[in-house]
Amino acid sequence: MIAEISRQDVITQCRSALGIEPHNAAVDDAFLAALLRRTAGMLCPCSRTALRAAIVESLSSLHDLDDLPSRIEELTDELIVVGDLLELTDVTTAETDAKGTWVFAAPPAFVERKSGSVFLTGIVPDHDSVLPESLGSRVVYSRNTRYIEPQSEEDLAELLASEGLARLPENAWLKAPKTQTASANLEKAMQRLVSEPTCAQITGLEIIDPETRPTYYRGRWTAPKSQSGTYVSRRPQEFGAPIWCFAELQAGLLVRIIDLPLGTYRWRACDAAWHLQMAIDQENGRPQRYRITDLGNICRLDFFSPLPLWAERRLLVLGEKRPGEKSLFAFEIPTAEIREEEDFLQTNLWLVREDDTGEGRSA
Repeated sequence: MIAEISRQDVITQCRSALGIEPHNAAVDDAFLAALLRRTAGMLCPCSRTALRAAIVESLSSLHDLDDLPSRIEELTDELIVVGDLLELTDVTTAETDAKGTWVFAAPPAFVERKSGSVFLTGIVPDHDSVLPESLGSRVVYSRNTRYIEPQSEEDLAELLASEGLARLPENAWLKAPKTQTASANLEKAMQRLVSEPTCAQITGLEIIDPETRPTYYRGRWTAPKSQSGTYVSRRPQEFGAPIWCFAELQAGLLVRIIDLPLGTYRWRACDAAWHLQMAIDQENGRPQRYRITDLGNICRLDFFSPLPLWAERRLLVLGEKRPGEKSLFAFEIPTAEIREEEDFLQTNLWLVREDDTGEGRSA
């Protein structure tokens, strides 16, 4: 017997199959993140475009598509940050003639958090979960992250290891670039840029204008007009996302340009670009900012610009990522950890705290 079911019923059943709260028929971020993991387990290695297209097509009759591609793109970035996906540039797969940026499913692993809970990362190919029902039913889904709280007198890490998940040492998973001053970071990029020959103009080039407010990231991007100086930039390519660059302009005209990241930098190009922009803003006397809200045992950190992967992971291990309040995004972490994290933000990212009047100050 064939029965007709509603769109809501289809979504509810999908949520149940993915381990997400089944009593909710919403196409929310937790559902899309779980669907991304499941699809990546079947398709990866593949391009981001192929991954996004597969999900958009699967939901085409179930959900309004207006903002779906951009939401999936944003969540793909977040799954790369949390370690579920790996993005590698200029790689060759079984398709030997096809080189470019590919997304791979990371192997299942876990990181122990200071709170005692365990942070899950990675994807099992062709399966929803590597965990048995006794552990899988305890997984908490919070937007794009997954974690399990330990029970009384339970060695949760040992249980997960016995199920085949790799234990990731926190210091390895949170490895960050060597601490240096903003001027040293900028000087290294400048030396590399000035050694390049002059180049032709590039149609579609975008730059971050340092003269714009550092508290409105999207509004900082602009096409070159009459600017002179050096700028974090993006240049278009025929296929795939724009390429992150560092460019020199003279009266709005491109003089020379280099692609990011430089040398043997182990993180993403966007991480190198965002970190470099933080150095530029600091050296220009307009450092990027964060805002702290005391919520009792929890402190909320609001950020106005993207953070490099290695900085965002550090906050994920301590707490939870939240939607921003008049900011780009936020993290809620234990108040006991706030002093150490502020020291990290100010020393490694050269950020300053914003006080109640909106002016920046150091903690």
